[in-house]
Amino acid sequence: MKRPKLRKASKRLSCAKRYKIQKKVREHNKKLRKDAKKKGLKKHVKKDLGVPNSAPFKEEVLREAEQRRLQIEEEKERKRQAKKEERAQKRKKKTEAAVKETDPSAKKARKDTTANKSEKPSGPNKSSKQHLCNELNKVIDASDVVIEVLDARDPLGCRCPQLEEAVLLKGSNKKLLLVLTKIDLVPKENVEKWIKCFQREFPVMAFKGSTQIRDKTVKAKRRRVVASNEVLDKSKGAACFGNDCLAELLTVYAAKTQSEAALKVGIVGFPNVGKSTLINSLKGMMACHVGITKGTTKTMQEVHMSKTVKLMDSPGVVASPSNSATSMALRSLQVEEGQESVMDAVNTLLKQCDKSQIMLQYNIPDFKNSLEFLTLFAKKRGYLQKGGAPNTEQAANTFLTDWTGAKLSYHCKVPGSYSLPSYMTDAVVTEMQNGWDLDKVKEGNKETLKGVKFPNLSSSISFVSRGPTAGLLTASATPDEPPSTDREEQHSDEHDEPEQTESHETEELEEHQEPVTDKPRQVQFQSAPVDISLSTVYTDNAYDFNTDFK
Repeated sequence: MKRPKLRKASKRLSCAKRYKIQKKVREHNKKLRKDAKKKGLKKHVKKDLGVPNSAPFKEEVLREAEQRRLQIEEEKERKRQAKKEERAQKRKKKTEAAVKETDPSAKKARKDTTANKSEKPSGPNKSSKQHLCNELNKVIDASDVVIEVLDARDPLGCRCPQLEEAVLLKGSNKKLLLVLTKIDLVPKENVEKWIKCFQREFPVMAFKGSTQIRDKTVKAKRRRVVASNEVLDKSKGAACFGNDCLAELLTVYAAKTQSEAALKVGIVGFPNVGKSTLINSLKGMMACHVGITKGTTKTMQEVHMSKTVKLMDSPGVVASPSNSATSMALRSLQVEEGQESVMDAVNTLLKQCDKSQIMLQYNIPDFKNSLEFLTLFAKKRGYLQKGGAPNTEQAANTFLTDWTGAKLSYHCKVPGSYSLPSYMTDAVVTEMQNGWDLDKVKEGNKETLKGVKFPNLSSSISFVSRGPTAGLLTASATPDEPPSTDREEQHSDEHDEPEQTESHETEELEEHQEPVTDKPRQVQFQSAPVDISLSTVYTDNAYDFNTDFK
């Protein structure tokens, strides 16, 4: 419907405005022509002048040009026809597919083909113990120098006697080197004592890796504030100490070998001790994937540090089930795979620590057991479920990641009477230390300890270590012994008398019991006569309804 008494807006402009627009257009076109001239672009294409009359063999040149033009046109026509045929075939296939969908027999055939595809054998399970042990053995066999990475918070518990013995049995060609990582989470005095303790067996290097290494292929974001003299980049996570000394030590040893091939260095150790972080720090870029969860690395990976040194990353050593519950909670993959309860792992760790230090570290009031601790911890962090109930499972996972990751500061005391293992003889010690510049190792450790900022002894949690952790190099070597609990080891002397009385009771019970068989038996219940008459009911406190209805 036409609106009454309304006219269209006039398009007429004032002369000043019109001239201004024309001037802007001219300036814009001039700028475009200028940019095109800089880039070498030409707006006008030169016209083909053809063959001049004075040129010799003009008719032959024109004939050849006409033949070439005809060939090009024929080629275009051929491609056009081929596209038409393809379109016709696609239409035909679509119509056939629509007919098959309506046909029930075609549906059955399609289901059979999908079932056959699903039944195809899958690849090897990379999380299995057999695969992890095979990859670890590959690294040990291929390497010339084996670096065992130890977490400085519990270095004795990170040592694997089976792994060290396997490396020593390979011969004198292989060297074993110990590297203490995460030293920034341990008091300085404790680190120095562990270095002195382990130097009696193997050369020991102190190392603090960088946790903020990025991939060089990824472009960094532009920042408005540029760090002067890289002050902002020297943060606690970005700083790396001990990498230059370790890299120089390996290059010098590679030069002494005088072999044309590069020196192969295998990095081994339990999960979450910092193997991949060590490689990334030596390489100076993100070469290996790093994760908080245990078992991130599942296969052997080779990284070229230089022309003469090649690093080999390996999966974590599989912990034996015969270890204590504390060692299994910190270094086993069972918690990550869901085979062991997270609550049990937290309970075993809390038993090995001082309660007052845990309360100060997490700013939590006094608690009686692990469940109460996780409830308070969940409320403190805001881990709540529907209805405001505390999520204890999430709190337990966070607590475990703090202990296994590079976040929580705790330390283990060096044992006063530490004796060398049986496989470490004087000949083996001299053979392992031969070929290394031990003076340079000591100087490098001193420089590393000077640069690192260590926590105070009072702010670090004291932890009770359970000694070296047994590992598996073959999946078939799983022992049948049940895992020993820390509670039994601690309180074995306190409960001698009650155990003797319990043993007499169990002996009397075993005399009346039948011998245990492997076959499952059905439980049989004996029916007992029950008297349910009103005379047997105890009616002193019963309510009498007759008092209200008389």
